Amino acid sequence: MSKQQPISPAKNFFAGGFGGVCLVFAGHPLDTIKVRLQTQPKPKPGEIPLYAGTIDCCKKTLAKEGLKGLYKGMAAPIIGVTPMFAVCFFGFGLGKKLQQKTPDDILTYPQLFAAGMLSGVFTTAIMAPGERIKCLLQIQAASGEIKYAGPMDCVKQLYRENGIRGIYKGTALTLMRDLPASGMYFMTYEWLKNLLTPAGKSHSELSIPSILFAGGMAGIFNWAVAIPPDVLKSRFQTAPEGKYPNGFRDVLRELIREEGVASLYKGFTAVMLRAFPANAACFLGFEVAMKFLNWAAPSL
Repeated sequence: MSKQQPISPAKNFFAGGFGGVCLVFAGHPLDTIKVRLQTQPKPKPGEIPLYAGTIDCCKKTLAKEGLKGLYKGMAAPIIGVTPMFAVCFFGFGLGKKLQQKTPDDILTYPQLFAAGMLSGVFTTAIMAPGERIKCLLQIQAASGEIKYAGPMDCVKQLYRENGIRGIYKGTALTLMRDLPASGMYFMTYEWLKNLLTPAGKSHSELSIPSILFAGGMAGIFNWAVAIPPDVLKSRFQTAPEGKYPNGFRDVLRELIREEGVASLYKGFTAVMLRAFPANAACFLGFEVAMKFLNWAAPSL
């Protein structure tokens, strides 16, 4: 096996940002369809629903609005996701570098898992307030009761009511979701890369289908771990102040008592459908950007 490239958190940052753009580009059409299915008006008695399902919604959107229709509203996630993935991959690169004694050290899988968990700490700092605001605005749209005029108004009101704690409500649950999920995400990707690399070859010679498969499966493993705490987090972040005095334990107790264990996997199909193509594109974008940066700025 050829000598491995020294780890550069700075290159990881830029390549991760490009990977984030690829993730949005690949995942956004399914996201548009998911939102349209979730928000379609209830049919009147005797009427057929606007969309019969995922395929029907896709066909009707393409027929009426063309390919452009599937990419509506993509600017906002690109602006938000690009820095988040840049920080995520930077955290992973830093986590790997901190555990190496020499630049040629090959990390074990538990070490890769730990490096992935560090990336989860980095992203939670950005994600927790963003997710809190997003959840509040989403349920407000569903309930029809307008309390917040928009994201900035939501931040102002939360700060006025409960200070910085109000904005960061649910951070512990976001960490509970992102630490193990990010560890699983990066460890799975590196494990599959090792598995798919032919003997005597280096990771940089891996074929595009192999990278796509490893990236897509990493996304699936990531969400398999992340969905239960994600369901709890959404419940907790959108609950009225004081409803769950003991935090996530109260949410978990109520959810299992009222809806059973299966409720912890709500939205599983929609998430998994999007996870494979979006994360396959993300890691392919990351690897392509990494190759370019290694060529253009070898000393970065």
